[in-house]
Amino acid sequence: MAVFGNNQQQQAAPRPFDISKLENQNRSFIQRLGRFSVLEYRCDMSVAPGNAVSEYFMSKMGVRRRQVVIQLNQSAGAVLQAGAMQWTLGNIDMTTGIKGAGDLFGKMMRGAVTGESAIKPEYVGTGVVVLEPTHKHIILQNVATWGPGGMVVEDGMFLACDATVQHRLVARSSVSSALGGGEGLFNLALAGSGVVALESNVPYEELIEIDLVNDTLKIDGHMAVAWSSTLQFTVERSGKTLIGSASSGEGLVNVFRGTGKVLMSPVAATYSLGAAAYNVSEKA
Repeated sequence: MAVFGNNQQQQAAPRPFDISKLENQNRSFIQRLGRFSVLEYRCDMSVAPGNAVSEYFMSKMGVRRRQVVIQLNQSAGAVLQAGAMQWTLGNIDMTTGIKGAGDLFGKMMRGAVTGESAIKPEYVGTGVVVLEPTHKHIILQNVATWGPGGMVVEDGMFLACDATVQHRLVARSSVSSALGGGEGLFNLALAGSGVVALESNVPYEELIEIDLVNDTLKIDGHMAVAWSSTLQFTVERSGKTLIGSASSGEGLVNVFRGTGKVLMSPVAATYSLGAAAYNVSEKA
């Protein structure tokens, strides 16, 4: 078992290796859930004179480098977005996680319609997996707390999860309205048990959580980060008629109906920081 942090009880346990100086005065763990931890760089010292000023003010505004650290054991592996791994330590192997031709076809379909990588590598064994740094915020969620149906996430947010988490596609209830609203036809749904790590432009503390009980939520724009798979999701006109929609100035809106939960960004669309924030596909 790998050991890091300041947990004295963990440090007293026998282990084949230690990781020292993973935390220091400039970086520390800010969040833990299950086997997942988030390491944040309060002050990034790996800068050059040309970008020192911008890095300084970025850190003051909370735009900081963050890394996900996963402790693996023999009980279950971890599934990562392709290209997300930075380094591993211990007896760890990487597999494709493909269980046959049908499974390969399903993964390719999910990748094609959600914007995620078609083949997500699965890391198994005993040790530590450290992911590439990102300037986006990391949201850790226990998938089981979203109910038997699990959760649906916005395209491009998936970073990693326990191998016990199930992946599937969910289709929009209205194909024509999805196309008209500039949305995709499908989203990635996660169910079962385990932890998922999501990349978000907005910190979890700033997200608005709305619980619906046989009710309706309408959102103008790409503001929803995640929602219960039990909710019916469509893209519709804001008014009952074309004239009414045009006069309201809203046009098309995202509509969630039923009973479940929605995590919503308060001000910024989910894609708005894509050009400014480093992520797996835009490594620094």
